[in-house]
Amino acid sequence: MNNFLVVSNSEKDAGNTVARAIREHLEKMRCKCEFVSVIPGHVTRDKLDKYIEDGAQCVLVLGGDGTLIQVAGALCGIDIPLLGINLGTLGYLAEVECDQIVPTLDRLIKDDYDIEERMMLNATSEGISRDALNDIVISRLGEVRVVRYRIYVNGRCLSTYNADGIIISTPTGSTGYNLSAGGPIVEPSANIILITPICPHTLNTRPVLLSPEDEICVEVHGNKYSSQEIGVSCDGAKAVSLSSEGRVEIRRAEGVTKIIKMSREGFLDVLGRKLRDV
Repeated sequence: MNNFLVVSNSEKDAGNTVARAIREHLEKMRCKCEFVSVIPGHVTRDKLDKYIEDGAQCVLVLGGDGTLIQVAGALCGIDIPLLGINLGTLGYLAEVECDQIVPTLDRLIKDDYDIEERMMLNATSEGISRDALNDIVISRLGEVRVVRYRIYVNGRCLSTYNADGIIISTPTGSTGYNLSAGGPIVEPSANIILITPICPHTLNTRPVLLSPEDEICVEVHGNKYSSQEIGVSCDGAKAVSLSSEGRVEIRRAEGVTKIIKMSREGFLDVLGRKLRDV
């Protein structure tokens, strides 16, 4: 490949120092490279379309897992692979560290890499449709009271949870909020949908794993004491408010995210190392 787009997290790459260094190196190697600086939480498709239309073959994402996840959501359905360069701390997706940038760029030019495809989810609520690589979280935004969530799978009622919220996760997102809430860790190239309640008011609630073809509907029923403000957040983006008796429909997204893998390390090797470093 010889045409690159660098998406730089403005908070982690001050002055676009790393982005400029990458462009300088790639141009020395007779490659085309453009870069765009983005504000975390405000990564949108329209900011990237111009560069995609110019024929970018690869998107280098500077920041951390959060930045890469936001870029993936913005580019869902676009057949361009992403490579994360870690300027943060704990990174599962952003596997390239700063001291490996130059040799990594040289390998990309030589097409010496692998690509993994990761499934994504689509959430529709209040007439708004959004895609997520990691997870979709439905949770209370107001006072600290449990909310009743009724979950349907393929039109049939699965269960009712009294909880702070519900996490619907992909395998990629299993090591994120899902893990913190007690959900299972899943190999990221698998095709599974995970449902994990957040702080359920029960002693026997367990996460549920579903087929990627299953369609999920989460209905919010508030509680009998007061009305609750509920939000739906995709990949940690700003939550969209949901009415007290609203619903969210979730299914597998049509697009996938292509992640460039430079390391020959397996998922379990990376997981063990990251957990030891925490």
